[in-house]
Amino acid sequence: MDTVKKSAEDRMRKTVKALKEEFNTIRTGRASASLFDKINVEYYGTPTPLNQVANISIPEARLIVIQPFDKNALGYIEKAIQTSELSLNPNNDGKVIRINIPPLTEERRKDLVKQSKNVGEHSRVSVRNIRRDVNDLIKKGDFTEDEQKKGMDEVQKLTDQYIKEIGTIIDDKEKEIMEI
Repeated sequence: MDTVKKSAEDRMRKTVKALKEEFNTIRTGRASASLFDKINVEYYGTPTPLNQVANISIPEARLIVIQPFDKNALGYIEKAIQTSELSLNPNNDGKVIRINIPPLTEERRKDLVKQSKNVGEHSRVSVRNIRRDVNDLIKKGDFTEDEQKKGMDEVQKLTDQYIKEIGTIIDDKEKEIMEI
């Protein structure tokens, strides 16, 4: 029973971690290197994560400077950023790429909050699916009725805990997005 519960908790923890990583890539109006976590640069014919071909720094709250390790990669990095979903306009000066992060409009903020809530809801659904799967394992397992009841109650407590944590993460992201 303990291994089943441990497995459920581990899977739920991974779901919350994935949510946090997904939220790091959602723009909030502030410069953040994690915005570029999902951007791959076509580098010598191979899609390579941006942070492996360039140094990303944040000298100011609304400015990102990307300095490639290889000057030949500048054009590829610029193209990758322009074609990404970030809607950012990189400025290439021949040595580094500077990106000014424009303030978000109210409408864009609301869209980002809606997107964040959708991502959060998918995480909640994942946690509930884990609960369902674990409860099915408990029912099929070689446990007494009392052990099954106790195990399912423990899994429900875990589910409630992680659903609450996801709600807190969503609320925090909403506040971060709506800050001016």
